Formats: sequence, C-alpha cells, structure tokens
Amino acid sequence: MRFIMMVVLIDMLAVGIIVPVLPMMVGRFTTDPAEQAAWYGVVTVSYALAQFIGAPLLGAMSDRFGRRPILLLGFCGLAINFFTTAVATSIAMLVASRVVGGVMQANAAVANAYVADITPAEQRARRFGLLGAMFGIGFILGPVLGGVLGGIDIRLPFFVAGALALLNLAYGWFVLPESLPVASRHAVDWMRVNPLTSFRQLAALKGVGLLVGVLAMAALAQFSLYTVWVLYGQFRFGWGPSESGWSLFAVGLVSAVVQGGLLGRLLRRFTAQRLAMLGLASSTLAFSLWGLATQGWMMYAIIFANLLGSAVAASLQGLVSGAADERTQGRTMGAVSSLNSLAAVVAPVFAAPLLASVSHLPPQDWRLGLPMFFCAALQGAALVLAVLHFRRQGGMSRQTTPRAPAP
Repeated sequence: MRFIMMVVLIDMLAVGIIVPVLPMMVGRFTTDPAEQAAWYGVVTVSYALAQFIGAPLLGAMSDRFGRRPILLLGFCGLAINFFTTAVATSIAMLVASRVVGGVMQANAAVANAYVADITPAEQRARRFGLLGAMFGIGFILGPVLGGVLGGIDIRLPFFVAGALALLNLAYGWFVLPESLPVASRHAVDWMRVNPLTSFRQLAALKGVGLLVGVLAMAALAQFSLYTVWVLYGQFRFGWGPSESGWSLFAVGLVSAVVQGGLLGRLLRRFTAQRLAMLGLASSTLAFSLWGLATQGWMMYAIIFANLLGSAVAASLQGLVSGAADERTQGRTMGAVSSLNSLAAVVAPVFAAPLLASVSHLPPQDWRLGLPMFFCAALQGAALVLAVLHFRRQGGMSRQTTPRAPAP
C-alpha cells in the first residue's frame, strides 16, 4: 500500500505542477484572450475526452496483463505528454500531445484496481480514502511548485513534471510488485471495453445499479465547480490569482486531512452507505451556501465545514469495488474513471454558460450564485438516487458492506 500511495502522490504532483501554467502555454500560440480561452477549452476537453475513451480499455488490459505493466505504460504516456507540451511549436502539437497523454494515462483507475486487489472488501473504502489523500496532497503542492517554476520559465514546469513521470516509471519498474495473480487474469473482450458498454456493465453489477447515476451526478457537480471556481471568486469577491490559489489550497488540505486521517474513524462510526449519504447532504448544503456567500472568508468557512463532503468519493468507490470480483476490478475501476472523464468533458458545457449568463450582475446579487445552485441541485439529485438505491438493496441498516475495522 505504501508503494502505490507513493506512485499516486508523484503522479498527482506531476499533474498539479502544470495547472497554473498550461493556460499561459496555450497563450503562446494565440493572439487575444478570447482565442486563448477558446483553445484552452479545446486542450482541456481533448485530454478529458481521450481519458474517457482510454480508461476502460486500459482498465480491461490491466485485468489481462496485470496492474504493473499498465501503470508503467501510463507513466510513459505522462512523460510523453509533458515533454511534448514543453517543446510544442503550435497549438495543434499541443492538442495532439494532450490527446496521446490522455489515452495512455489511466493511472487513477489502475491504482484503484491495484488497491482492490490487495485489500479485503471491508477495508477498501478507507484505503481508497488514503489514495484520495495522496491526490489532495499532490493538489496542494503541485500548483504552488508549478507557479514558482513557471515564474522562471514557462516551459520549466513541464520538464519537471516529465522528470517526475520518469521517476515514477523507475520506481514502478524496480519497486512496485504486481498485485493481480496470473490465475485471476482473463482475456480482453474488445467488444466490451468501449465506454458506453463499460457503463452498462458497471450498472449491471449486483449492488451497483443506481450508484452509477450517483457517481455521475456527484462528479458532474465537482467538475462544474472546478470550471467556475476561479472566475466566480473574481466576479463575487474580486479575487485575483493569489486568492484563488489559496482557496484551492484549502480545498486540497481538507481533502487530504479527511481522506488520509479521518475517514477510517468515520467508517468505524458509519457504514459506507450512510457516510456517502451524509457527505452528499453536506455537499448539497455547501454548494448552496457558496452560491449565497457575500464575503470571501465565508467560502473558507464553508470549505472547512464541509468535511463529510470529502468522504463521498472514497465511500462510493469502496461500494462499487466491493460489487466487482477480482477478475473485473480493472474494468470496473476503468469505467468509474471514464465516468469522471465524461463529467470533465460535459461540465464546462453547462457551468461556463451559466456563469456567463449572470456575470453582468453586481457582486452582492444572489443570482450570481447560479452555477453553485446548479451544483447543489446535482448533489441533491445524487442524494435522492443514493437513498432510493440503498432502500432498494434492502435498507441502510441491513446493507451487507461492513464497516472498516479498527487499525
């Protein structure tokens, strides 16, 4: 577990480093802010769309060839992505590098399958939380480091990120053991590894059902939030890059603390099902309050009050993983990753126009919070689906997924 946590940390650190400078890199090949914003959207969506297509394929391949070689392939994809971006001479080359990197990079899905291989079902939610904590730490450190390096040279963060990907490749090659026994592997059914088929198979797993809708709506809410957060802070509170950066630091910090430290205690107090519902209810309230906030400090207060919201993803992943057998963990986690990638593609289509439609309003007008209210509605709908699902499965008090044991 220590090995895979380090893999995920280095992976997320490499990805986080480029966050502050990728828009500036796009700006090198555009002539005005409007064109820059448009092409940045293309670059962002192309990467997410490539992951959407590639994640179930690589997840299924990890069921056939093992987790370790697919993880190593993912590190190669990241390195190609970062180094090609650093030396890009045109916007087309930039987009192409992101597409190749997105198709090859399914490390999150395969890492989740790896954890499922080595973890008893009753401990998976807690261990998925530990992976989530590594994502949070990478999200805290990566953008800060990327901003510092970008101040020296805009291409430097991409070279450093590529070097980190190669470091992960070496680490995985020499240290990371294989987690999937040969006896548990099976051939890839190429007709079943496209994203739409993987979604149907995910929904067909016993005990999953409506959880696919819960995952989709919760992910769409989160990616919609990421789409509008910076501009919403600017319009509502007059935030600049520094204020936005510190607010994202707070989000990452809360995620790391909850998933890395508190999740085990929460799972000893609540079942994974009840914790997921409490987290969805907390997030619904948090999104609504962000939409009504009139002072910047209120955003921070809500971030730190929404502790249970950071436990939703790990709880849901633990439930979905528990419904899959050891032969289909890779394909199942690939489908979940692909679902997240689809949400990343769709979210800007809804969230950005909503923010644009109210951007002319004065900062104190409650209607400026429309994108946040949209996210709250998505989380509320996810909560309703979760309640219906758990009742259909036999009641929350009789759900079969056990609590996490004491360490």
